[in-house]
Amino acid sequence: MNIKQIRYVTEIARRGLKLSEAAQALHTSQPGVSQQVQALESEIGVALFVRQGRRLIALTDAGREVIACAERALAEVANIRRVAADHADGGQGELAVAVTHTQARYALPPVIAAFKKAYPRVHLKLLQGNPHQLARWVLDGEAQLAIATEALDQYEALVALPGYQWHHGVVVPSRHALTRMKPLTLEAIAKYPIVTYDPTFAGRSAIDGAFARRGLAPDVVMTALDSDVIKSYVALGLGVGAAAARYSTMTPSSPTATAQDGSGAKRP
Repeated sequence: MNIKQIRYVTEIARRGLKLSEAAQALHTSQPGVSQQVQALESEIGVALFVRQGRRLIALTDAGREVIACAERALAEVANIRRVAADHADGGQGELAVAVTHTQARYALPPVIAAFKKAYPRVHLKLLQGNPHQLARWVLDGEAQLAIATEALDQYEALVALPGYQWHHGVVVPSRHALTRMKPLTLEAIAKYPIVTYDPTFAGRSAIDGAFARRGLAPDVVMTALDSDVIKSYVALGLGVGAAAARYSTMTPSSPTATAQDGSGAKRP
């Protein structure tokens, strides 16, 4: 087996078993992709895909395990190339970091400034996307690391490490009734329409989990990818905002408050 075969089978799985799309992504022909897959299956002695005529309709049990191994292998190949480049360039090169927009906008500016000061000859590249895109970019070797608040721990081929704590706050107009509540509770917040993050961004699962632990089902009337967008719609009176409190800059007309879920921890 060779790297080309490993890359081909992972690309087929990534493209929903569509050979034509995999071939286009790999810049080759569909028959060429099929030949490489068949050669790999012949060498290892097991079928990776369930076939219906010429169509691939599912992964076999062996195929699912092989694809998982193949993704790890491709990640290690990318690491080998990165290590070689680091040693060859002696402090030069490119570092690609995959991040969500919220991270790039609020959390990373001072970190990036410090990094560029320490390593002025390294070209830093930020790739922005949703957490699942970030994971794929790392697995494919397009990024060396990813920074996100969601989803990265769902990929067995990746190691997810905690970097910092991310707190959420409530965003309301200055004269809103919630500003007079002490302490501010999740029950009180849940009585209002909620404007918050898209489910795949900025710790949205923590927000949902905080309400769920109290048996609450808030009415999320609008979602966005960015705290500034959330604040804009709150200012229009569309609902109460639940947004990142640690890195977003709140204006005097839109104060934040931290809700307590009864455990003493800050939710959202």
